[in-house]
Amino acid sequence: MKFIETGSLPPCEQIFAAVYDAVYLIDPETSNIVWCNRQGYEDLGYKADEVLQHSVLSLQKDVTGLPQWSEIKAVILANEVFRFIGRHAHKDGSEVAVEVNTSHFDYAGHTYFVSVARNINQRLALEVDLNARNNRIWFALNEAADGFWEWQLEDNSVFFSDKLKRMLGYGPDEMTPHLDTWVKNVHPDDFERVKDILDEHLAEKRTIYQARYRLRNRNGHYIWVDDTGKVCQRDEEGRPTHVVGMVRDITDHKKLEFQLENLAAHDPLTGLMNRRAGEREAARLFQLAKRHGQKMGVAVLDLDFFKDINDLYGHQSGDRVLAYVGQLLQAQMRSTDVLYRWGGEEFVWVAPLNDCDHLQPMMDKLHLAMRGADWKATGVAPVTLSIGLSCSHDGSDDFETLLSQADKALYCAKEQGRNRSIIYDKILEN
Repeated sequence: MKFIETGSLPPCEQIFAAVYDAVYLIDPETSNIVWCNRQGYEDLGYKADEVLQHSVLSLQKDVTGLPQWSEIKAVILANEVFRFIGRHAHKDGSEVAVEVNTSHFDYAGHTYFVSVARNINQRLALEVDLNARNNRIWFALNEAADGFWEWQLEDNSVFFSDKLKRMLGYGPDEMTPHLDTWVKNVHPDDFERVKDILDEHLAEKRTIYQARYRLRNRNGHYIWVDDTGKVCQRDEEGRPTHVVGMVRDITDHKKLEFQLENLAAHDPLTGLMNRRAGEREAARLFQLAKRHGQKMGVAVLDLDFFKDINDLYGHQSGDRVLAYVGQLLQAQMRSTDVLYRWGGEEFVWVAPLNDCDHLQPMMDKLHLAMRGADWKATGVAPVTLSIGLSCSHDGSDDFETLLSQADKALYCAKEQGRNRSIIYDKILEN
């Protein structure tokens, strides 16, 4: 046997240049790439010096933020090899599917990570072409969803697909394949509701299992998911043995939904509830008050001479005043009260009360707050409020009746010189 002398071997750079897979040397603390072979930067469309300006966080699309990197770093250090299937970001904006094997070593008092990334774009394409029809259907479904799971009820083992693990920030060899893994990651406020839906499906009270809930990812944050499943196998006695399902990440959809709900329920100028949402909340408060025999107060507030503000200073200044007054009124609210913009320059305040005599002092505080406000910030002269008040003495009056009474009291407050509060009962006495 003939041995090659060590001195005649090619340098490491030349050896790595001939390796088909991408090889990256990574600083564990920052995730920065400190060196890579030619395949490493060419796979991503970069030049050698360009790729050194990147890190795992900028090139690996399935690792987001230093908190997630810190957890992955700990896993890498705890194992000889950490395997991860993810997507690298190409310079042209496309994605490169990769299978990454990462190990660690110490050199000159410093720890380094070595990641060997294999481009599996072609492999994935070949799998689609070569698999049988059922496998192709499974692949298509897997690509359409964010992840699949299969639950075996006999031992509570659960198969989590690689894509589902990736959605939650885990590698393909992580996430214990057991029902407890799912249970521990469902948001506590959602768990009982989701469990009831699942139990009803297992008992054949629902044709499918479908639930929207929050699921914790690796970072400890919760994402919203749409989880759909169905019993696919039962034993001879009709008891379910296997359930399969798929999960979609709907976090962006839920954020948009919350934003639209907020817009639908709130006045965009003042940030207060709009008329429809405010009247709905007021009706709810009145129902509670009747149930507990509690008194309710209603105040209608109107900005004095608001038309003059628009005429003298312009409508933009008028909008600033409305927004400023909305904030000022909200600061005076109690947590039990409801405040909303009724329309134009008018607001409605609904307050549960122990005694109707408490309503007038509450409004006196509003007048005081208006006098002490920094009107220079709005660019207009000081603004005052006229307020009409009404109160239910025995809990029998409904909201519409009290609102109408408060509106009549407001009219009287304006007639008597504005910048004052008048209670409807006082009108009746006179």
